[in-house]
Amino acid sequence: MERLLLLGLNHTTAPLEVRERLAFDARQQSQAVERFRQRFENCELVLLSTCNRVEIYTARTVHGHPREEELIQFLSEFHSLPASQFAPHLYHRADREVIDHLFHVAASLDSMVLGETQILGQVRDAYETCKSLSSVGPMLNPLFQRAIAVGKEVMHDTSLNEGRLSVASVAVDYSKRIFDHFHDKTVLSIGAGKMATLVLQNFAGLHPGRLLVCNRDPLKAEALATRFGGTQVPFEALAEHLVAADIVLTSTGAAQPIITRRQFEGIRKRRRYRPIFLIDIAVPRDIEATVGESDGVYLYNLDDLQKVVSQTQSQRTDAVGSARAIVARHIESFMAWHRQRELGPAIHRLYSRYHAIAREELARTLNKLPNVTDAEKAHLEDLARRIVNKLLHDPIQTLRHAGPDHASAAPYLHALEKLFQLGEEKPPEVRTEEDDSGQP
Repeated sequence: MERLLLLGLNHTTAPLEVRERLAFDARQQSQAVERFRQRFENCELVLLSTCNRVEIYTARTVHGHPREEELIQFLSEFHSLPASQFAPHLYHRADREVIDHLFHVAASLDSMVLGETQILGQVRDAYETCKSLSSVGPMLNPLFQRAIAVGKEVMHDTSLNEGRLSVASVAVDYSKRIFDHFHDKTVLSIGAGKMATLVLQNFAGLHPGRLLVCNRDPLKAEALATRFGGTQVPFEALAEHLVAADIVLTSTGAAQPIITRRQFEGIRKRRRYRPIFLIDIAVPRDIEATVGESDGVYLYNLDDLQKVVSQTQSQRTDAVGSARAIVARHIESFMAWHRQRELGPAIHRLYSRYHAIAREELARTLNKLPNVTDAEKAHLEDLARRIVNKLLHDPIQTLRHAGPDHASAAPYLHALEKLFQLGEEKPPEVRTEEDDSGQP
């Protein structure tokens, strides 16, 4: 019997300065999964880390490990961060609540930007990564496969991702409040990842005078610059590019800020204090927050932009309702499947135990009736089997459908095993009432 557990934090429970300290890049994610598996060998794991959330999904035996405090300790040790600095921001889910949460995440109903499509790919990537590292098994495999299917259905069958703002569109809108025109402006992109591409695409539509792309990997920078008619510039000359730029988009994977207050003060003087719009969508952040305190510097980070985006939620009430209905249907379906999966072996043992008892009693009776024909013996065996099936039918059906909203089967399984003294040994195959009805 397995238990689902989730420990995490997101944009609603933790500020950006906390989220960025717990974030995992691709290399760290693989290292963390390997380290986790070494410590908790019999536990399944999926580690999901995005700019808005860090979540650990596990499946383990009911009385197994890790417990909540062990998950907190794992995060603390891996990031060399005292638990006291992030534990108050954590949420903890178990069993059905985990399924509910994950399905809402995959459907982008738990995102700051409702209907954003990036989260579904991030859930899929996290699952595929952990699958390749053999950290998912019979519980998390079907759970994440269903979650991905839910996200796809919501995106396909509702208008949740239509008529919405995005971080990119908000950034462009804010730039229009700062600059009247763009034909003489220079846009600089530091980084060439997915988020940078999305935002740069919107700025390219403004037809700026120059569009520069700077990245530690010049080939990636060249590809992105070519796509939007810009110019690839060397990362080593970043300070020079900042002097020339009017709008700066930064989205790197650096562990520490690449633009500090001290560095930027010198750059401001060389710029002759011209206004500059800085868009930092990196997690961890690329630009120290104090840079934005200077006159003429307009610094917006991911949380700043997404707060504006989230205000569009009320405009899509119907789409949100349709999406939630799809999620709710899949939650009930998965819970029903999971319940049957948990109960199946115990029900099989129950039928097997009592059919075995009936056969023993029938054999004892037949030993006292030496003149019973083979045909009569077959009738008596069929009678004993049907009596057992009929006696067990009502309690088994009640067990299968007991509990509100397909509640966890764990307490019912525990009672069943205690009341009927069911062992763990697999009993011999027997025919049950289901066999007679032709149902699986």
